[in-house]
Amino acid sequence: MAGAHNHDIVSIGHSINILTCAVNWHCGVKIFIIGGGGREHAIAWRLAREGHSIYAAPGNPGIAQIGTVLSGDYLDLAKNLGPDLTVVGPEAPLAAGIADQFRAANFAIVGPTRELAQLEASKIYAKQLMQKLAIPTARFVQAETTEAALAALSRFHYPVAVKADGLATGKGVIIAHDLQAAEAAVRALGPRLVIEEFLAGEEVSFIVLADGRRFVAFDSTQDHKTIGDGDTGPNTGGMGAYSDGRILTGQETQSIIEKIIEPVISATGFTGFLYAGLMMTADGPKVLEFNVRLGDPEAQAILHRLDDAADFATALMQAATGALRATTLHSKPEPSLCVVLAAAGYPGKPRVGDPIHGIEDCPAQVFHAGTRLGARGLETAGGRVLGVTASGADLGSAIGNAYAGIAKIHFEGMQYRRDIARKGLKRWPPATIEATGT
Repeated sequence: MAGAHNHDIVSIGHSINILTCAVNWHCGVKIFIIGGGGREHAIAWRLAREGHSIYAAPGNPGIAQIGTVLSGDYLDLAKNLGPDLTVVGPEAPLAAGIADQFRAANFAIVGPTRELAQLEASKIYAKQLMQKLAIPTARFVQAETTEAALAALSRFHYPVAVKADGLATGKGVIIAHDLQAAEAAVRALGPRLVIEEFLAGEEVSFIVLADGRRFVAFDSTQDHKTIGDGDTGPNTGGMGAYSDGRILTGQETQSIIEKIIEPVISATGFTGFLYAGLMMTADGPKVLEFNVRLGDPEAQAILHRLDDAADFATALMQAATGALRATTLHSKPEPSLCVVLAAAGYPGKPRVGDPIHGIEDCPAQVFHAGTRLGARGLETAGGRVLGVTASGADLGSAIGNAYAGIAKIHFEGMQYRRDIARKGLKRWPPATIEATGT
């Protein structure tokens, strides 16, 4: 990363000295993971591969295969367990202040304060901070009432983005293509809203791990938010993502760091995972949203691609203790991607209880999300059920490997996108593209 301030910023893939922690991480330590989705399974999978003891609440059947699943109040569990480190997956506990509670009880935890979790929990808070720090973003109006939002629509051309202020599991945004649709979106998502100009371009997810002053930047990823192929249909929590070192140029990465990431961390002292959802516009990168945790399904692709020798646990501990001087996390050069298998009815009310077959025959890595063990074995228990994740020598091969894995899995009503990472193939067409089951 040319031009980066190396005493403050380090990038995955760059070799530097590792700060020695009080705990002997090479002998394996006790790590408590909060959450029960695909992202949390991916975190647990990676840390278990590094030799650590995994505990999770509420966890899922996939995590139970590599660790211990617990239930109960998170802080009470931590007091009984005595973990060396706690990692929070989902946004809701962070917005409720879990990181503050754990730090007050002297537990090392990866995550921002309750106040800074508002970067994700409140679109209004985030847009106000971006405005204050002159971070590039779409022109917007905040509205506290439905009436104010309806009146503000006259200030925008169409399409326009209507965003609910609070947490909405990735489904609180509607792109309205005319006035009638915009008014319906305001009534559906209000009363507290952000209305902003529509930005054209391609979306990119840029995620860093920060300790309050310094940060480690992961390779960028590209998420696929809508339910249907070709970016059609309603938004979801994410139907797939791929990680490839070529998504951003070095110049684009540097611009994102200097204009977006550095200003936020410098001004706020943010700790944990800072996720910038970006639109790569003709005028450069602009922020669509901030999240305060690893993305899902971006985490699956990112962690699957980490080099076998990378020490993810040490980087997490350094971030949790304000000591992220440097790290030695390398990503493999091969691209990786995760394709989400969703339940019938998703992104509306999902059908649950459908038996899941074929995971044991799947050659790809399968991360559990909305699953449970029922009377008939493994069954669906949520909207996004599984994340089939694979790598390959090139992006076409990675796509082929993931979809070959999907072909082995079945449950009634199973739905998934058949075009995950196709945008990347348009940029870098391989000589041969393996069949993807499309």
